[in-house]
Amino acid sequence: MSTQAASPAALEAATDAGSLAARAQANTRRRLMLVRLTQAAVVVLLLGNWEILARLGIIDPFFFGSPSGIVTRLADWAVNGTAYGTLWFQIWVTLEESLLGFAVGVALGVLFGVALGEVPFLADVFSPFIKAVNALPRIVLGSIFIMWLGLGLASKVMLAAVLVFFVVFFNAFQGVRSVDRNFVANARILGATRLQVVWHVVLPSAMTWIIASLHVALGLAIIGAIVGEFLGSQYGLGLVIATAQNTFDANGVFAAMLIIGIIATGAEALMEILERRLLAWRPPTAGEGNAKGI
Repeated sequence: MSTQAASPAALEAATDAGSLAARAQANTRRRLMLVRLTQAAVVVLLLGNWEILARLGIIDPFFFGSPSGIVTRLADWAVNGTAYGTLWFQIWVTLEESLLGFAVGVALGVLFGVALGEVPFLADVFSPFIKAVNALPRIVLGSIFIMWLGLGLASKVMLAAVLVFFVVFFNAFQGVRSVDRNFVANARILGATRLQVVWHVVLPSAMTWIIASLHVALGLAIIGAIVGEFLGSQYGLGLVIATAQNTFDANGVFAAMLIIGIIATGAEALMEILERRLLAWRPPTAGEGNAKGI
């Protein structure tokens, strides 16, 4: 009797919950659409004003460039290539250097971050050295790597890896230090070895910190490759920017920067997909849906 009486109420509650979920999804879609339209309006406003000011001579297009000039430069590079080969080859060189530097920096950053986070003695020994190297200007490191490794791939990968290493290392280190020690103690009581504790307890617990650092690290890897190419290289977008700068080609500088921005935006989108897959176990936080829409 009570079950039969409760069934209509349960159905009504389920219907209300479904209705609320549908309204929430609709609101999220409307908000996302509003954000995208506002973003498009901002871009059109900025580019339109820039073009108008350049055409009216209020700003000198020789030094400031113009949107139409940037498009013309990109079209010329796409058809005729740059002074150092095709545009696509320059993009590939920069991508290769960035991805290799990102992979090396992340691997070393996680390894050292977990090791020093788990072993306080190692942290005490190496902490001053890591802080000293981290304080060095990156452009100095880039020049040193070029002297050591030449103008090829290795020096750019090394600079990108160094930039990535420190941000991943500090996040991994802090993530390990923030692991709930009760989990570690319970795993050891159950007979887990030190390596098993690190692999099954420490790393998963610190993964949120590590993944959060990868967004910044990916951008730093691209910056490292570009800076390395700018300092001295045979190919790459950094060399294209340096050449455009030396010839006072403002449109060329902005065109290369636009390409880099598109690459960075695409890489960030891929990183968000990776983050959702790796942290699928994590319950959504309050307002996370809104943050993803921006």
